[in-house]
Amino acid sequence: MTTTARRKNTTDTTLVAPGRTRTPAGAGATARTGGAESVDPAELPVRPGEDPWTSEEVRDLHAELINDLERLQQEIDVAEAAITGLMRDSNDGAGDDQVDAGTKNISRESEVALANNARDSLAQTEHALVRLEGVGFGTCESCGQAIGKARMQAFPRATLCVQCKAKQERR
Repeated sequence: MTTTARRKNTTDTTLVAPGRTRTPAGAGATARTGGAESVDPAELPVRPGEDPWTSEEVRDLHAELINDLERLQQEIDVAEAAITGLMRDSNDGAGDDQVDAGTKNISRESEVALANNARDSLAQTEHALVRLEGVGFGTCESCGQAIGKARMQAFPRATLCVQCKAKQERR
C-alpha cells in the first residue's frame, strides 16, 4: 500500500506521495518562456522515409502536451480530494462489519493507485515537454537513434524507439 504525506504548498495543502513535489495546474506551461516557438522543427529527428517536422506539427504537439499537463493535474486534484474524503470517513466506521471495512480499504487503495498513475503520467508529460523545448525530443534515450515522427505524434511521451521498447518489455 502506498503511503501519503501532507505537504504544504504555497497555494494549498494536498496529499502527495513522499519524495514527490506537486506542480500546480498549468504551472509548468506558464513558467516556460520558450515554448514551441523556440523549437526548430528541422532539428527534430525523423526516421528514413519520414517527412521532416513542420512548425505547425510541433505547435500542435506542444499544445497537446500542455493540455495533458492541465488535464492530469485536474485528475490528481480530484483523486486527492477523494482520498482525503475516504481517509476522513475511515474513522467513522465504528460498528462496520468486515465487508464494509474491506470495501472502504479497496476504495482508498484504488484512489491512491489512480492518483499515482496520474502523477506518473504527469511526470512523463513534463519530461516530454522539457525534451521538446530543449534537446532530445524524438531521440531514443537508449540507442540514440530517431524514435520516429509517427510514433512521437501518436505517443509524444515516448522516450524509446520501437526496438528498444521491445527489448525493455522482454526483460
